[in-house]
Amino acid sequence: MAAAMKAGLGRLGLRLGWQTVESMLRPAGAARACLVVPVRGKKRYFIPEWARELTPEEQEKRLRTSEKVFPDEHIERTFYLACTAEIMDPYLPPEGDARLTSLSKDGLKQKMERLKQTAASQLALRKIKDHDPDFSTKTFPEKAQEIFIEAHNSLANFNKQKLHSLVTERCYPEMVRGNRYKTIRWSFLESLEPPRVVHIRCESMVNRSNLYGQVTVRMHTRQTLAIYDRFGRLMYGGEQVPKDVLEYVVFERYLANPYGTWRMHGKIVPEWAPPKEPIVKTVMIPGPTLDPSQEHEERK
Repeated sequence: MAAAMKAGLGRLGLRLGWQTVESMLRPAGAARACLVVPVRGKKRYFIPEWARELTPEEQEKRLRTSEKVFPDEHIERTFYLACTAEIMDPYLPPEGDARLTSLSKDGLKQKMERLKQTAASQLALRKIKDHDPDFSTKTFPEKAQEIFIEAHNSLANFNKQKLHSLVTERCYPEMVRGNRYKTIRWSFLESLEPPRVVHIRCESMVNRSNLYGQVTVRMHTRQTLAIYDRFGRLMYGGEQVPKDVLEYVVFERYLANPYGTWRMHGKIVPEWAPPKEPIVKTVMIPGPTLDPSQEHEERK
């Protein structure tokens, strides 16, 4: 016992002596010559005892229940509640509209087809009047024509803020696309026929209370349109060339919003419509390619 205590005291004295010498040799504030950093060794693969007694099928089943479960990936896309992404049950314009009279055979057939579509339009009209009591098919066409004229004037003047208030989020990119670095001159001259409502639809999205109303207005007008490129050259139409235009314009309103307004949602282009005139583009005509020897002689 005494011998063991003497040996321990001897080791303690040596350790204290070494620390004293080290502190004398090392200047004040300096770090130690070496640091001991614990390093974690390689983690060995360990099989527990209960896993050795199980069959391969039971091991696989138990591993599947203990592994991490990742949620399924859903393809999500943003959509606006203020408007729909398409025209609901689009109106099919009869072929030869604005050219046939009601006295001809084809004109009478078109009139009968129009009467068949009025049943669905009347049901949609009742839903719209439940949310908008002031709506009327007699006064709405004039209001729709004013929205149509203001929207095209805002497009020609590049008034984006006003255009956003007159057209929906679906219609805006269709009107603005391809107009950069171009000058648009558009004017409304007169109405050849009074505008009238030809189609009404009212559908819901997500739930039944989320209603959208769409009204298709037939407009037969006279307009002028001229488009100039960034160099000032005429690409399409002409400011002095009036044209008769027959259009079926769709207006939409978010009925669930009490402060919503009617905005232009799109246009219906029938299959029998004549093709548009091609746009005249300004291009650079490349000159003849010269050999390096000819170019050197011209510089001399």
